Amino acid sequence: MQALIFDVDGVIAETEEGHRLAFNRAFAEAGLEIEWNRELYERLLWVTGGKERIAHYLYHCPECPKLLEADIAGLHRRKTELYNQIVRAGEVPFRPGVLRLWREARQKGVRLGIATTTSLENVQVLLEQAGPEVPGWFECIVAGDMVAKKKPAPDVYIQALQQMRLKPGEALAIEDSHNGLIAAQQAGLPVLITYSHYTRSQCFEGALAVLDHLGEPELPAQVRQGPKSTGLVVTVELLRDWLHLATTHG
Repeated sequence: MQALIFDVDGVIAETEEGHRLAFNRAFAEAGLEIEWNRELYERLLWVTGGKERIAHYLYHCPECPKLLEADIAGLHRRKTELYNQIVRAGEVPFRPGVLRLWREARQKGVRLGIATTTSLENVQVLLEQAGPEVPGWFECIVAGDMVAKKKPAPDVYIQALQQMRLKPGEALAIEDSHNGLIAAQQAGLPVLITYSHYTRSQCFEGALAVLDHLGEPELPAQVRQGPKSTGLVVTVELLRDWLHLATTHG
């Protein structure tokens, strides 16, 4: 295992609630009588990509206006601006264990990458909340608009591996959703799932392990699927052990 490749939304931080609020504020600003509650948004997350999510909702909403593609793109740009305001205000904290694992990976020579369906701007603004130097920790950031097809297509992971000059077996993907799991698996990567609030009920068949988060010494992770452990804190050494077990036992 030479590298860890992270998804962003739901993995690095519980960003989806920030995204939901930003969508609703953008709709209100545009004079659209649309509000996505948590239950509806959880279903809409099966559609990857913000513009795609808006288009999908409008298509299936008989009373909603039928916006042109350019109007949807403009609405999404405003939503991105509003979301980044929310992030900069410190309202989107990092999930347990994320910063700790990044620092440990850097100390042990494990390379870092990102493969996400969100926009590059969203990623950079979020990473900067951990410190101005943190975006530079990542060898590559492949965002949704940089590939032909978004997750569950494997495009972002294939491109990340190419940029990092890695074979699939030399990296581990960290995801929170079924779509992300499928995308990484199709690219040939083993996958660790740290499910988020909005993906907790999804199916993660074939994942290396399924946890509620990466864990801290004072806040250990809980294992839902995979090697059982108490007081679990995900470390580079633990991930290598799990990968060895998965390879040995098929």
